[in-house]
Amino acid sequence: MAVVDISEELKSLSSTMGSIEAVLDLDALRGDIAVLEEQAAAPSLWDDPEAAQKITSKLSHLQAEVRKAEGLRGRIDDLEVLFELAEAEGDADALAEAEAELESVRKALDEMEVRTLLSGEYDAREALVTIRAEAGGVDAADFAERLQRMYLRWAERHGYKTEVYETAYAEEAGIKSTTFAVEVPYAYGTLSVEQGTHRLVRVSPFDNQGRRQTSFAGVEVLPVVEQTDHVEIDESDLRVDVYRSSGPGGQGVNTTDSAVRLTHLPTGIVVSCQNERSQIQNKASAMNVLQAKLLERRRQEEQAKMNALKGDGGNSWGNQMRSYVLHPYQMVKDLRTEFEMGNPDAVFNGEIDGFIEAGIRWRKQNEK
Repeated sequence: MAVVDISEELKSLSSTMGSIEAVLDLDALRGDIAVLEEQAAAPSLWDDPEAAQKITSKLSHLQAEVRKAEGLRGRIDDLEVLFELAEAEGDADALAEAEAELESVRKALDEMEVRTLLSGEYDAREALVTIRAEAGGVDAADFAERLQRMYLRWAERHGYKTEVYETAYAEEAGIKSTTFAVEVPYAYGTLSVEQGTHRLVRVSPFDNQGRRQTSFAGVEVLPVVEQTDHVEIDESDLRVDVYRSSGPGGQGVNTTDSAVRLTHLPTGIVVSCQNERSQIQNKASAMNVLQAKLLERRRQEEQAKMNALKGDGGNSWGNQMRSYVLHPYQMVKDLRTEFEMGNPDAVFNGEIDGFIEAGIRWRKQNEK
């Protein structure tokens, strides 16, 4: 690569980084960190463990975000020195090392740029993810379970905390449905592009004749409700059922009837939680999920009104959005962005950042 080309490339990278720094507003983030550090140092912090967990989690996330931005700025500044030394010494190995670092910086910059596209009303929230088996019988239930593992592995790869609220197991294999939380800022904005119908095509391991089977699973992503949302639920509008939690194969998770199912009578929305040992805790978690669903319902109604005013019917990208083909060839492809990977095993093991980033860019482009 010519020296003049490198110079222009480094100027472009530095300019892009400057735009990202402006959007992130690093000075404001540092101010937020100082406030959170003061709160985290308070002797009474752990008097309220739930509030303490939120404070420390947010502090850790903001510190990591600032470190990442500062580190990337430093790497961009160091690139010029790396290329100058390699050129001056005529060292082919040093030049190859500098070019590899340049490619790595480009990739890191692209990833950070995606974060700046998350500017929706609820994008900064944590996320509640619900997966349901749809058409396809036992294959759909098995597919739903594989999707659950995919998202939990993705979160684990990034060090994001998750909590599974409820899983309803299917009789033969897989799951009927599951709901879990991804407890990190911007989880909703990041994962919301995963919402929609996912399709799996493969030779069914449950078919004695080895026939190809197409099955479907639905993914719903909601923002976690905060105190400022004012989602009021009248107790008289709720039907509360308690039952014994169960795991795969009918095994009892708890020995008491602690699982809770809530039915919101005006809307017909049903949610349940069975991960806690206490009925009171399960009800509180189920209420959080119900509030999130009602908040999303309100958001959709508001969006429908806006679409009506704009004279369009909204978008339908959240319907069938990705196909996972295991036979007769191997390919996972997003039907909206055209992004694809030829290694389904890696995708099911949580390597979905490429799909998510392409989805976020696609959504932002379509909002214009």
